Amino acid sequence: MATVTHVCTLDHVARMLGEDPELLEAIVYNDDNLTYGAIISVYTGAEETITALTDDGIDELKDMLRDARVTTETWHAFLDDFVDDEDLVVRIKAQSPR
Repeated sequence: MATVTHVCTLDHVARMLGEDPELLEAIVYNDDNLTYGAIISVYTGAEETITALTDDGIDELKDMLRDARVTTETWHAFLDDFVDDEDLVVRIKAQSPR
């Protein structure tokens, strides 16, 4: 594994990938969804953090989303399995498929 020299915030990754930031937050909320070390917590204050991804984490997330979007059925199953926020799942499912 290469040395990590930079990370990207989830908001930045969402803009790069054209994804909903809340969806990405929900996916990486469970750190078991990506390889250990791909998700980084950046402390910005005593009790404040932001989540960031390594380049490998971005690639994993991109691949995960691509594979999930093969069909509407696989996309909906992915959302049901990986996103705990029911309101977010309903909102994302209602959006037109990509």
